[in-house]
Amino acid sequence: MPTSPSSSAQAAREALAVRLSHLRKDAGLTGKELSARCGWHPAKTTRIQKAEVQLTDADIRAWCVACGAAEQANDLIATARAVDSMYVEWRRSHQTGMRRTQEGFYDLYAQTAVTRAYVSNVVPGFFQTPAYATALMEAITNFQGTPNDVSEAVAARVARSRFLYEGGHRFVVLMEESVLRYRVGDADTMADQLRHLLTVMPLPSVSLGVIPFTAQRTMWPLEAFYLHDGTRCVVETLTAEINVVQPRELSDYRVAFGELMKMAVHGSAARALINTAISSLG
Repeated sequence: MPTSPSSSAQAAREALAVRLSHLRKDAGLTGKELSARCGWHPAKTTRIQKAEVQLTDADIRAWCVACGAAEQANDLIATARAVDSMYVEWRRSHQTGMRRTQEGFYDLYAQTAVTRAYVSNVVPGFFQTPAYATALMEAITNFQGTPNDVSEAVAARVARSRFLYEGGHRFVVLMEESVLRYRVGDADTMADQLRHLLTVMPLPSVSLGVIPFTAQRTMWPLEAFYLHDGTRCVVETLTAEINVVQPRELSDYRVAFGELMKMAVHGSAARALINTAISSLG
C-alpha cells in the first residue's frame, strides 16, 4: 500500500530537526544550555528536535547564533520554508481568498509538460466550466469560512484551460464514474460540464479515461492527485494541499496511476458513460 502522502513532508521536517540537533551537539551544548541562550523553555528545544514545532525564521536564527553558526541560518531558513510548502492547509493558503492559490497553480501548469491526473470527487480544474467552478468554489469558501473572491478565483482557474489548446502540454486524466454523477451546481450546470468533457476529449493534448462503477478493482479509490512530469505530485485532501517530492512516494503514485489506468475505459466507452450521466439529469 502506498505510504501516507504527508510522510514526505514529515520526513523533511525530521531531517531539518536532525540538522539542528547536530549543530547543538557540535557546539557542545546541552538542550538546557541552548534553551537559555535562546531565551525559551527547554520543552521548546525538545519539541524542535522531535520535529513537533513549526519553526519561525527567528527560531532558526536564534538557534544558529546560540550554536556559533550564524552563517548557516539563511540556508536552514530556506530549507524550513521549503518544508512548509510541502504541506499547506487550505485555510492558510485561502486566508485572503482563493484567487492567489489558483494563480499559483496556473504557473505550475505552465511549467508542466505532462500532467497525469486522477480524480474521484470533482472534475479537474483545467476541464471545469465557469458555472461548475463557481458552484464548487462557493461551496469550498462557505465550508472554510474564508474571504469570498470566487469570481476572481474562477477566472484564474478557468484560465488553465488554455494549456489544453497550446503545444507543449499533455493531460492524461483518469476519472471515477462517480465524478460524472456527483451533482455540483444545478442540473443545467452539471449537464453543461459533462458536455464540455465530450468537447475536450478529441483534443490531441487530452487522454480521458473513466473508471466504471462495475470495474473490477485492483486499486481502491484514492483522493485526487496530480502528477506533474513525474517530479512532483499534488494530493488534495479535505484540509490541505500536499506536495509529494520524495522519490519513493512519487514511485508509489506512478504505480497507482498505472493500476488505475488498467481499469479505465476510453474512447466510445467513456463517451457512453458521460452521455448516460447527462441523460440521467433529465
